[in-house]
Amino acid sequence: MKAPEMRRSAWIAAFTLVAASLSIGVTLRGENKMELRAPNGIALSEFKGYEKWQVVAVSRTDHGIKAILANPTMIKAYSEGSPDGGRAFPEGSAIVKIEWNKAENAASPYPVEVPTVLKSLSFIEKDYKRFPETSGWGYAEFLYDSDTRTFTAYGSDASFGKLVCYKCHTVVGATDYIFTKYALR
Repeated sequence: MKAPEMRRSAWIAAFTLVAASLSIGVTLRGENKMELRAPNGIALSEFKGYEKWQVVAVSRTDHGIKAILANPTMIKAYSEGSPDGGRAFPEGSAIVKIEWNKAENAASPYPVEVPTVLKSLSFIEKDYKRFPETSGWGYAEFLYDSDTRTFTAYGSDASFGKLVCYKCHTVVGATDYIFTKYALR
């Protein structure tokens, strides 16, 4: 197998494992994750069912593997051409980034990295009324502690969405503040 084919096969294998991990979910002990709120008021319950949203793309960093999923409103907008050509995503669009630590799959006959321990859930939702200072996007992140099997909201106060998340997303203002394009299938 040639190197480009091996890389492609490795990404397909990683994508398959990410999709399988999504269907398994996370078992929580002693907490109702749907009751969690970020400091800016965004509740995890606003994204109920995110585990079944459609995959937009996967990405890999030095420290993890991420699956980016979008709700039906955002998937429809992607299919109609957003954010290309300056088309903004509509109200109600929402996206989740599920991030895991990664490791080499020892069983694979070729190099492939797979998700291991869940790290975080990051959400973005479009609501101009609630988030006018961040171009209509609200941000929330929930960090996962594998020892206690619980989530905690990221950020010390309501400004984290503007000062941390939005500040980073302004570099992609031309694509309605969204980094990830819908990957060709």
